[in-house]
Amino acid sequence: MKLFPKVIATILALMLPLTSAVAEDERPITLSGDVMAVKTTVNEAGVEKTELVKPEVIIPGDRLIFGTDFANSGEETVTDFVVTNPLPKAVRLAEDADPSLEVSVDGGANWGPIDSLTVSDETGARAASHSDVTHVRWTLKSVAPGATGRLEYPAIIR
Repeated sequence: MKLFPKVIATILALMLPLTSAVAEDERPITLSGDVMAVKTTVNEAGVEKTELVKPEVIIPGDRLIFGTDFANSGEETVTDFVVTNPLPKAVRLAEDADPSLEVSVDGGANWGPIDSLTVSDETGARAASHSDVTHVRWTLKSVAPGATGRLEYPAIIR
């Protein structure tokens, strides 16, 4: 049971780099990351309710939503801004993630939708799976001054 607080600490620590005031390339985009756990409860009438909560105790199989909020605090439109998020080793990309999500399975060397990527293993090359994903990224084609938005991907604790 001592492992789970370490998993949470690792996940939260990996989100800290996303809270920088100005993105690395000096354009006026601010990024702020968070991680929420998906909690489903059933009331006395049998009605399911799903909500996002701060992760406290998580176990293998639990679902998380990794989010990155962005904002253009500048006076000019920013184009072709790339946001890249590494997946913590303690999680895998959820099977129901957007199939058009741009991902990498090799540490960011190659990118594409999951169904277009392959990985090599002891038996040769095989189709990449969601558990092979190391990074996700989005390219924001245009972010107007004052514009904000949110990018998300679902993950499962390994």
